[in-house]
Order: sequence, then C-alpha cells, then structure tokens
Amino acid sequence: MWLKDIVPEVNVKTVLVAGAAGYLGRYVAVEFARRGYRVRAFVRDAEKLKVPGHGLSPAIHGIVHDVFVGDATAPETLRGLCDGIDVVFSSMGLSRSGGKATWEDVDHAGNRNLLGLAIGAGVGKFVYVSVFRPEAMPAGEVVLAHERFVDDLKASGIPYAVVRPNAYFSDMAQFLEIARGGHLFWLGDGSGKINPIHGEDLATLCVDAAEGDAKELEAGGPEMFTYRTLFELAFQAVGKEPRITFIPLWLGEAALAVLRLISPKLAGGAAFFVEVARMDNDAPPYGSHRLKDYFMQAETATVTPNRNRP
Repeated sequence: MWLKDIVPEVNVKTVLVAGAAGYLGRYVAVEFARRGYRVRAFVRDAEKLKVPGHGLSPAIHGIVHDVFVGDATAPETLRGLCDGIDVVFSSMGLSRSGGKATWEDVDHAGNRNLLGLAIGAGVGKFVYVSVFRPEAMPAGEVVLAHERFVDDLKASGIPYAVVRPNAYFSDMAQFLEIARGGHLFWLGDGSGKINPIHGEDLATLCVDAAEGDAKELEAGGPEMFTYRTLFELAFQAVGKEPRITFIPLWLGEAALAVLRLISPKLAGGAAFFVEVARMDNDAPPYGSHRLKDYFMQAETATVTPNRNRP
C-alpha cells in the first residue's frame, strides 16, 4: 500500500530500504538520500518513521521520497514494491521472539519474498545485512535463518553484497539499562573481544557495498573492548560502581539444553547469546564514532523530554 509519493528526478537511482524503521535501516536511508538516491522505505508501520527510533536513530519521514506499507511475510501486500527500483537494501528481520512470527518466517522467508520481487522487477543489485562469523554460531535459529537467505541470494543470479557487522551501538544500550539497575550478569569470564559499530558508520559501509564490487564485507567499530571493559564503561556512563557477576559458560549451556526441551522457539534465540558469549567478535575496524560518546548521549536522552530511550 502506498503512503505517499514524490515525482522522481530524471536519471536518479531509486533504492528500496527494507527494514527502514529499524536502527540500521534509518541510517542507511539517510546515507542513500545524502548521496542523491531516491529512497523508498518499506515498513509495516509508517508512523514510526515520524519519530526517532531505537538506539537514538533518526526520524526519516521527511528524508525518504515514498513509503510502502506492507508485510514481507504476506505476499499479497507486496504488489508493486520493487517496481522502478534499482537497488534493494535489506536489514529486515525479526527484532525479538515471543509473537507468532519466527526468524524463519521473517529473516528467511520474508527476505526471500523480497528477493523474488526484486528479480521479477529487474533490480540491479541486492544488499543484505547478515551476521558476523556465522560459522562460529551454527546452532542459533537467528543465524540459521539469516544464512538460509544468504544461500538463496547467492544462488539467485542477481548481483549482491552481504554485509556482516558484529554488533550495533544500539545493542550495547541494553548494558546501560542493566547498569542502571546496579548489577550485570554475563556468561563467561568477560575476556572475549568486541568492537561494536555505530549505525551511521555502518550505513556508510552499506551504501559503499551497494556501489562497489565486494561480495561480502565484515565490519566493526574503531574501538576494541573486552566484555569486561565494555561493561565497566556502561557503569561509568550511568555513574555507578561496576557490579558484574560472570557466570561459567557451562551453566549457560546447561540452561540452554533445558530450554530446548521446554520451549524450542525461545531456545533458538537464547542459543545466539550463548554462542556470542563463547566467541570473539573482533571485526575489521571501520568508522569514527566512539562508544563512550554514544553512552553519554543515551544517558542524556533518558532525562530529555520527547526523546526515545535507546
């Protein structure tokens, strides 16, 4: 369903941003628009584009050229979605479990529906955001759904690029929330490495991928942390002394085994976090945004009226 439309400029490329209401999708829409593209946002709820999003990401209602409202898991709502599109970018995926939809429904089948439309409309390139080092996380349903679509994309014949970030700054905001509560629990000993990336920095890389020749790109931010130092930074940002309890990894693995018996759906998501805890997430560094600055901005936002908390 069309929400609004603007007459396109002559010889200007049009990009479809699927997942435009998400943290990364908002920044990607801004970056494509900055480079002169006509941007079509694909969302389920257009009203969300009028306000800032999760993790301090920007409102983009006045930036995109048109908005297509539909549901990637319901093909009957997608008619005309890719008409006139030169590039498809997708960071579309299930943000959390708990509803009727599964990661397979959205991350794999939903993106596969989008891919079919892109091929049928003669789209020139498809850029997809998947996960970092999927081979190290073979059990998680989140990862499996992403990588099933990557396989579909590679086999489709359409020119493509797969971007693999290790973690977003918005993901790190959860540690601020926990630090505000005064006590953080983590699987493992906290020595694992990670260099999360800001959405604006990653958006630049994603648009570069749309315009370049690389098939796969891995990326993290410019600063490397251990989980311990990252957690300490979160406590520092909220003005509290660090209280961190590290739980032996084997206990988390045992709990996951029990959860698989009780609720396989919830276990599919939990497996992702267990696997993340046991691996290093040190990706090639990119960008310039610093996590300390982001944490301080997030803290300011908690006491500033009319701003979304990260």
